[in-house]
Amino acid sequence: MTTSPPAEIAAQLASARAVLERHLGANLRALHLFGSAVEGGLGPHSDIDLLVTVSAPLAEPVRLALMTDLLAVSAWPASGALRPLEVTVVVRDAVVPWRYPPPRELQFGEWLREELRHGHAEPAVVDHDLAILLTKVRLHGVSLAGTPAAELFEPVPRADLTRALHDTVAQWNEPADWQGDERNVVLALARIWFSLATGGIAPKDVAAQWALERLPAEHRPVLATARAAYQGRAEDDLAGRVTQVDAFVRHTRAVIEGLRPAQPFTGGARGPGDAR
Repeated sequence: MTTSPPAEIAAQLASARAVLERHLGANLRALHLFGSAVEGGLGPHSDIDLLVTVSAPLAEPVRLALMTDLLAVSAWPASGALRPLEVTVVVRDAVVPWRYPPPRELQFGEWLREELRHGHAEPAVVDHDLAILLTKVRLHGVSLAGTPAAELFEPVPRADLTRALHDTVAQWNEPADWQGDERNVVLALARIWFSLATGGIAPKDVAAQWALERLPAEHRPVLATARAAYQGRAEDDLAGRVTQVDAFVRHTRAVIEGLRPAQPFTGGARGPGDAR
């Protein structure tokens, strides 16, 4: 676990911060780095996860201008010197005091590139995933500006984090729900299974190794491919293995749906394959 940003992304972080400060000005309350960059290391396809906290909702012109300008400091995975950014913006008073499901002010990601190029920006929405995100940031986030996350946000209650994990799984019902995003969904299911079973939050490859040791043999190849592709050791061919991926998702969903966390969620639990 790192307490400072990796040197390899320092320039891109500085560029992203400059865009945020230019558009948000005094409304910017805090900026935190989390995810792979601080939880074990950036892989070949890892994005840069940023949580931006603001004091007030964004005006629509600011929302579109900010997201459009972030396109210049982000890129598709493995497409050049830049990594993809995933930037989530929350209004502090909208999540403190805590409530479920929480509202999200804005989220930027490469999947929105074409919409943004055509002048379309997503509005503020309710997003159960913020329960998971804020838990990660409080546990492992690195403060790039403003107040440390553990002081800025209240802990997410265990019951709400459990509910958010189950709500996430409930989105994936049939192949159309994960088509084009097979690797990420497979790895996300492994992480959710790990979290509910152990009470810990682990990097994708660590959770995948833990899950591989518990999967029936017929479902291991899908997760093994997802893990190896994430690490840059294998080609991601999961899009052509629809039946296998569907079987993996259905099996893992069934296991997850029967679980409730055995212990409080912490940042310390790790799978047996964790060597970092």
